[in-house]
Order: sequence, then structure tokens, then C-alpha cells
Amino acid sequence: MASSPTETRFFASFDGERIAYHEMGEGRAVVLIHGYFSDAQTNWIKFGHAAKIAARGFRVIMPDLRGHGESATPHDLSAYPHDALTKDAHALVAHLGLTDYDLGGYSLGARTTGRMLATGATPRRVMFTGMGLEGLTNAAGRSDHFRNVLTNLGKHPRGSPAFMAEAFLKTTGGDAQALLGVLETFADTPREVLEAVTQPALVVMGREDDEVGSGAALADVLPNARYVEVAGGHMGAVTKPELGQAMADFLAG
Repeated sequence: MASSPTETRFFASFDGERIAYHEMGEGRAVVLIHGYFSDAQTNWIKFGHAAKIAARGFRVIMPDLRGHGESATPHDLSAYPHDALTKDAHALVAHLGLTDYDLGGYSLGARTTGRMLATGATPRRVMFTGMGLEGLTNAAGRSDHFRNVLTNLGKHPRGSPAFMAEAFLKTTGGDAQALLGVLETFADTPREVLEAVTQPALVVMGREDDEVGSGAALADVLPNARYVEVAGGHMGAVTKPELGQAMADFLAG
């Protein structure tokens, strides 16, 4: 088991595409999935969240989503079938032989967590961070926003949400063509699926995050959820130490 987050490992997913993942720590497995335009390094390692969780006795497993980071970034739309990110995550769990693990994600990673629950995943505990109820049940709204960002690069009004998203894309070196393909994979998680999640759940949202629906509403729908607010909006909350602390405390509780 890797104790350093610098080693990148790869596996062939359900359709043969090469998916990267990173590990930190030893102990009980927890799979953490990053957000759109991001990668494992940016979401989980850079700001210390993975280290906080690993320090509590966990093996933190962090894939780079298809079209992101060190994973394959094909430009052919056939490489982005409906729900492909969910299938990749199931394939990672199978590749590592995980049978008793925890699962969570930020933003698109939280949506992928929801989709995994909808398609048979059975983690012991789940974490939805940077994601509200509407963002899970209606993925199309965010798809339109990001399609606008990616198809009008360099044209967004300074300071607008689209401008800020493009600025973040530049920091991660994302492949715009591949990321457009990723939009084709987006899928909704029906409310009734969330209402049937019996596992202990954590919902963490930035206080100023108004981009992905209501975290409090999501926590209300989940039967056994804890809701935590941290400082910042959608792009700022993921940088706050309190995010990783809340996750570590939940997992170790």
C-alpha cells in the first residue's frame, strides 16, 4: 500500500481506457473522487485533505476521472458513454478487490458517488461534499454551464462564474475537448435512490456555495446524514482545511 501520494498507478477500465489512481496511507480503504475540471492532486492532496484522513488510519484511494489528470483523455465521443465515470469507479473497486470500504467525492465526485449507490455500490459510509440535492437529481443544469465555459474559452466576462471556471481549468491544465466529452457521461440520481441510502452519510458544503443546489436539503433527504458547513463558495470550500477535517472526523467517528 502506498504511503506517498506521488506514485501514480493505472488500470484498464471497463472499456479498456487507462485510468490513473493515487494512494496515501494504510488501513481501511476510502475511495475519494474529485470534481469536474480537477484531479486527485488538486482536490485531495494539495490542500491536505487526504493527509488528514490517512493520519486517522485510512488507505485513501483517489482516482483521476476519465478525461482528467493522468487518466486517458480521448477526444472521440465514443469514449464517453452515458455513466462512464460511474462504471470507471466500479471498475476501480473491482480492480483493487475492495469489499469493505468508504466512498465520497467533491462536486462531480459526489455526483459519481450518488450514481455508484444507484448502480449497486455498497460502501459502509458515504460522503457528499460540494454537492446539493438539485445537483444530484438534475445534472443537466450544470452540463449547460460547463458546455458554455468550454465552447467559449477566452470570451467570458471577467469575474463571472464562467470566467472563474475557465481560470481554474488553466490551473489544472485540463483538456477542453476531453472535458466536453465528459459532459456526455453525466447522469441524474433520482431522489428515491437518495431516500433509500441507509448508510451513515456526511454532507459538506461551502456557506456561499449556490452553484449545485442545497446541501441542507440533501442531508434532509438522506435518512442518516450529518450536515456540515465550511467557509467559501463552490470553488473555495475545497481549499479549506475544515473540509478535510470534517471528512476525517466523520470517517474516524
